[in-house]
Amino acid sequence: MTTQLTLPPVVDIETAATLLERDTAVKIIDVRTPAEFEAAHIPGSYNVPLDLLPEHRAELRDRLRAPAILVCRSGQRARQADRVLREADLTRVHVLDGGIAAWERAGKPLRRGRQRWGLERQVRGVAGALVLAGALGGALAWRPLTFLAAAVGGGLAFSAVTDSCGMALALGKLPYNRAASCDVREVVARLADDAS
Repeated sequence: MTTQLTLPPVVDIETAATLLERDTAVKIIDVRTPAEFEAAHIPGSYNVPLDLLPEHRAELRDRLRAPAILVCRSGQRARQADRVLREADLTRVHVLDGGIAAWERAGKPLRRGRQRWGLERQVRGVAGALVLAGALGGALAWRPLTFLAAAVGGGLAFSAVTDSCGMALALGKLPYNRAASCDVREVVARLADDAS
């Protein structure tokens, strides 16, 4: 077991896979929704959804002794989680470069369950449908519907500038994304117990 592991802020797929194969003390924390985690996750990873992270960051700071690699679908939510945890003085957190998507493309092992659309795909689908409905509705039925397309476009631009996504947060609370559950306190306890 490695007692003092030094990792860069962003960890590449091969390094993460090697650390897991060698059974080092590193922990993988998946910050996607429970439904996304249930669909596919890195074996041995722990699910602590991004929207629950702020209220449990002090527990993680107090109990997590090992370095942690944060994972999401592409890396965006993992970077947000990294900021949240660093604000709580958790300095041994790192982001998996490219997230689960890159992990899967590299042919690394995934534990699969019930398949669902990932949150990022849901956002693209809902935003695209709203823009299409607003543009077509405004052109063919009622002109003020074009404001719907403009509002969604503005929301997407704001999302890009602030590196946050209100639509993803809202969609993450839907029953479809909450079918699987996550008891964060239990996960934090397991993270701490597995480190001993």
